[in-house]
Formats: sequence, C-alpha cells, structure tokens
Amino acid sequence: MTATSRRWFGGRDESRRAEAQAAKDAAAAAFYELDTAQRDLRISIETIVAADGSPAARQASEGFTALGHRIDQVSHVYIETVDRYDLDRPELEAAVAGRARGELEQARDELVRVKGELDRFAQGLEPLLRNAETQLARVAPARERARAALLAASDALDAVRAGGMRADDLAARLAALAPELTKLNQGAAQHGVQETVQRADRILRDAEAVRAEAERLPERAAEMDRRLVSLRTRAQALHTRAGQVDPVLSELRRRFSAACWQDLQQVPDQAVESVRRAEEKLGEAAAARREQRWADATALLGTIRALLDSVDEAVSAAGDRLRALDAVAKDPQPEVQRTRFAIRDAQRLAMEGRSVPDPRHARPLDQAVARVDRAVAGLEGVHPDWWGFLREMEDVRAAVGRVVTEIRSQRGTG
Repeated sequence: MTATSRRWFGGRDESRRAEAQAAKDAAAAAFYELDTAQRDLRISIETIVAADGSPAARQASEGFTALGHRIDQVSHVYIETVDRYDLDRPELEAAVAGRARGELEQARDELVRVKGELDRFAQGLEPLLRNAETQLARVAPARERARAALLAASDALDAVRAGGMRADDLAARLAALAPELTKLNQGAAQHGVQETVQRADRILRDAEAVRAEAERLPERAAEMDRRLVSLRTRAQALHTRAGQVDPVLSELRRRFSAACWQDLQQVPDQAVESVRRAEEKLGEAAAARREQRWADATALLGTIRALLDSVDEAVSAAGDRLRALDAVAKDPQPEVQRTRFAIRDAQRLAMEGRSVPDPRHARPLDQAVARVDRAVAGLEGVHPDWWGFLREMEDVRAAVGRVVTEIRSQRGTG
C-alpha cells in the first residue's frame, strides 16, 4: 500500500512538473514573440525618426520608449520567475511545481498583454512608417548619384592631368568634398533624410561643376591662347594707328578754332602709354597662362581689352572729329534741319488732342527752338566753334527726346 501510494504521488509530481514545464515553454514563447516584436518596432521607430522631424514622429519615439519600460518590467518578472524554479530538479515537490506553473502562467499573460499593446501601437504607426519609408527611398538613389558624380569628376581630373594640365584648383575643390562624402556615407540614421538628400544634391552639383570645368580645361587653354594672339595683334595695330593721330590733330589745328581740338591734345601720348601698358599686361597674362593660373590670366585679359578699347576709342575720336567738322563746316544746314525736324515732330505730338499745349511740354520745346537759333547765330563769326555747335545740336535733340518720352509716358498711364 505504501509502495502504491508512492507511485501515485510520484505520478502526480510528474504531472505537476509537466504542467509547470508547459507553462514555462509557453512563457518562453511569449517572451520571444515580445522581444522579436520590440526589435522590429525599434527598426520602424528608427526609420520614422530618421525621416521625419515632426511632432508626431517625436511622440511616436516617446511612446515607444514608455512601452520599452513596460516591456522591461514584465520581462524582468518573467526572467526572475524562470530563475526561481528549477523544474528539472528530481526532488521537485508538486506544490512547488504548482506555484511555478501559476507564476509562469501569470508571467506569460503579462507578456502577451504587453505584446498586444505593442501590436496596437505598431498599427498606429503605419501612416508615419509609410511616409518615412517613402522618404528614405530617396536617400539611396541620391547617394548613388552623388558618388557617381564624384567618380566622374575624379576621372575627368585624371584625364586632363594626364594631358599636362595641373588643375590644382579643381583638385582642391574635389578634395574639399571628402568630409561631405563621409557624412553622406554615415547616412540618414545619423543626419536625417532631408539633410542627407540635400547633402547628396550639393555633392552632385559641386562634383558635376568640377567635372565640367575639367573637361573644358583643354578648350579653355586653347581659347586663351587664341585671345592672347588676337590681343597682341590688336595692340600692334593700335600702336600703328596711334602714330597717325598727330597728322589729324595738325589738320584740326590748321583749319579749326582751338575749341574744336583742345580736348584731343593728349590723345597721342595717352594712346602710346595705354598700348605700352597693354603690352606689359600681355606679358603677365602669357606668364599666368604658362603657369595655368587661369583666373589671373582671365582677369589680365579683361584689363588688356579695356586698355585697348580706350585706345581705339581715343584714336577713332580724332578722325571722327575731323570728318564731322569737315561736314558741318561745309554745310551746317543738314544738322540744323535735323534738329528742327525733331522739335517740330515733338510739337505736333504735344498738340495731339489739345487746343493749348501743356506748359510742361511747351516750355522746353520753346527753349529748344531758341537754342537752335542762338547756335546758328553763333556761326556768323570769323572762326566759329563748329564742335560746340555740333554738341549743342546733339544736346537739343536729347532734350527734345526727353519731352517726347514724357508725353508718351503720361498718355500711356492715363
């Protein structure tokens, strides 16, 4: 009877042990599912935070942190419960196995309950997550485009260097992109989607600019060589023309009053000096070209062109002056008639639709008529100032033109 009782109690102990073990296995499965769900949700939260800086994204992160504290609590209870009971111990009593089963089932229930909270929280994040994933989808293509642009720029730089170009400034600009590339490689998780995409776009633009300039460098060098030759030829031609100003001035002095030529007295000396300076700058520009200091060479070419333009204008002014004075001295009437026609045309415009002209228009036009009369009267002297006469006619026409513009503007706005 005693042996039979021991067998019966032993069977009951084994049953309790099995039930406790089953409870332990169920709790372990619940723990694993909760841990897996938490890990998956953490990735989702990191995706949202990386792509979205909105208050909703911050609230999601804070909510996940709060849930994490709850998960830690129930996980701690579960682990303590598992550690407290050794279900493999041979002398495990039925009562102990029963308590173990009860506590393990309670731990499992808490794990399942918190897992439910986690699932509901995850479902609420779906709109944020979809938007974040859409944003993150922009990162990889943008990053690849930036890397491809950097590679193309590097290849273009190597090609021109192989052709004898130093391209030091382009190499420096390309090297300056290295820190940005490092940040780009660190990704959106560290710097955010918007900043990462914007950084990729900046790298793309800067790298493409370097590539384009590198590819244009041989053409730029050839164009600079052509401009140097052209400007040198022009300087030589202007040097020759500058020597022809003195005979023109001599003719002006012989035939016209001092007022017609005094302002041209310094033209020959100024022209020679400007040509000398241009030739000096040409030497500096050629040296900058040889040393591949492109910016310096370009600036010098601009200075040279400005110097030669001033020489061209001054030298041309003397010849143009002589031709203009010859024409007006021979017959001033075409100039007078041209000016009077402009005045009459303006007077007709001022009277359109009116019986009496507006004083604001009539007064300057009457003054223009008087100025023409005075200028014509001034030509009756022995040595008339023909140059002053020409400038006066030009000034009168300009004044009349301003009246016409004012009339049309007022009628257009009315």
